[in-house]
Amino acid sequence: MRTRRIMAGLTAAVVVLTGAATPAWAAPTDERIVSYRGYRVPVPADWQIVDLSTDAHACVRFDRPAVYLGHPSEEPWCPSGLVGRTAGLVIEPIDAGTAERLTADTAVTARGRATADTLVSRDGTLQVAVRDAGVLVTALHTSDTESVVRRILTSATLGRGATPVSPDAVRAASMLPSAASGPQPGTYTGKGFDTCTAPSQSTMDAWRNSSPYRAVGVYISGSSRSCTQANLTATWVANQTSKGWHLIPIELDRQAPCGTRTPKMSYDPATARSEGATRATSAVNAAQALGIPAGSVLYNDIEHYPSTESCKAAVLSYLSGWTERLHGLGYLSGMYSSGSSGVRDLCGAYHDTRYTRVDHLFFGWWNGAANTDAGDYCPDGYYGNRQRIHQYTGDSYETWGGVQIYIDRDYLDVSTGTTEPPQGFSVTVDNTTTGRFTASTNWGTSTYSSQRLGTDYRFAAPTPASDVAWYRADLPVTGSYEVSVWYPADPGYNDSTPYVVATTTGNQTVRVNQRLNGGRWVSLGVFPLAAGDGNKVGVSRWSSGTGYVIADAVRITRA
Repeated sequence: MRTRRIMAGLTAAVVVLTGAATPAWAAPTDERIVSYRGYRVPVPADWQIVDLSTDAHACVRFDRPAVYLGHPSEEPWCPSGLVGRTAGLVIEPIDAGTAERLTADTAVTARGRATADTLVSRDGTLQVAVRDAGVLVTALHTSDTESVVRRILTSATLGRGATPVSPDAVRAASMLPSAASGPQPGTYTGKGFDTCTAPSQSTMDAWRNSSPYRAVGVYISGSSRSCTQANLTATWVANQTSKGWHLIPIELDRQAPCGTRTPKMSYDPATARSEGATRATSAVNAAQALGIPAGSVLYNDIEHYPSTESCKAAVLSYLSGWTERLHGLGYLSGMYSSGSSGVRDLCGAYHDTRYTRVDHLFFGWWNGAANTDAGDYCPDGYYGNRQRIHQYTGDSYETWGGVQIYIDRDYLDVSTGTTEPPQGFSVTVDNTTTGRFTASTNWGTSTYSSQRLGTDYRFAAPTPASDVAWYRADLPVTGSYEVSVWYPADPGYNDSTPYVVATTTGNQTVRVNQRLNGGRWVSLGVFPLAAGDGNKVGVSRWSSGTGYVIADAVRITRA
């Protein structure tokens, strides 16, 4: 999904102190002072300055360093080619238009000051309300540019022409968010579009009345978003869904480690899985702040990458962590990618027990066909139960009701069903699940039995010593979980294999005869397990029985 923008008119409503410029991410020796409504801030001399009041269609874009003065346009024209983020500021008046964008993370300056002592970064965004100047400053950054952006904000001063606002006015929007009309995108078959920045209400109304589209993709979270989301508020979400729009909530953050986009996920599968879980929590926080309820699908945008085995393992591990955490928080998971990279990798691992499958597929294949056929990128039977969105054309200007937007065209066949994820939480961990299984070198690997789950299983001789093979899982909440185990059965296997369950009150041991009931799930019982990521179930070699002890797979299901 390509993010996009527009060429905006540049103005020189600034004082340039010196000449030559330095890279935006460096500590600049040459700066200019930007003054707006009595708020004065030094920025690198090569940053562009855009007066939004002079261009009704200016695109607030952050793929290049810039300062934007005034409210973002309601109808921005954003051209193709915008990728990623560098750094930038938006400085605008505090009024009814900005009030709803204030959050609990917005810092408010003390009287007589233009700076705040503490600035909280959320998805690469810092925000400060300067009450003595009556302006809201939104600063965007990457991990590379954060230090420069923070230095800029801490160097601000007050000047002439400031118009103070009261603290009550600054916090006017600290209210509970409105709510969308049910889980998103809901149940819908038909056309939709996605665009870099959420359109204004007047634009959405014009398109609702005259276009064939009834769904819109919006970037709700992630530090790789390139455009401003000045219109995207809880009220905007509630208004669109009440008028019949279906929303496609999209996260754009960590990208494949072998790709060109940043920030990147780790090549290490265990770390990537943890990163995916962390991003899921952030995406849910963003969704809830916008009034997008539990049961909605949140789509993780992973742009095209040149797939390799190690890169594929990282991406699928990342999506596993993303999916597991979303399920634990009451949401469904989706993934967007190009057909030739992420989608091919995802569908190629559809039955791979090392990874947790996403719930919905959003694929980019610009073949011009408004349907959900993914060709040879993904078989029809995968994600075939109203779980698909096809981005079939990209980078196109369209005009409806006299209003032009730069869009990608989508075709949806979706149904989120109930307001909760599939019944309860469940995670399966195989001995080959990357980063989820650990065992000493005393444990061998075998493919002997066809009753195995996955490609192989582990075995070891019994011994009167602690040598546990552990299965690791990330559980959403502390509670009761059913633990089931899978193993191949054989007369030569152990008749009293100790399974160790790490409960909230200590380890409990359940012994299983692995000569019987192989090739199926065998329940060990229901146990109180702690929330969080850790070793939850193990197979011990300390057995009084005879024969090899087997470690194949475990399944943990919320009871």
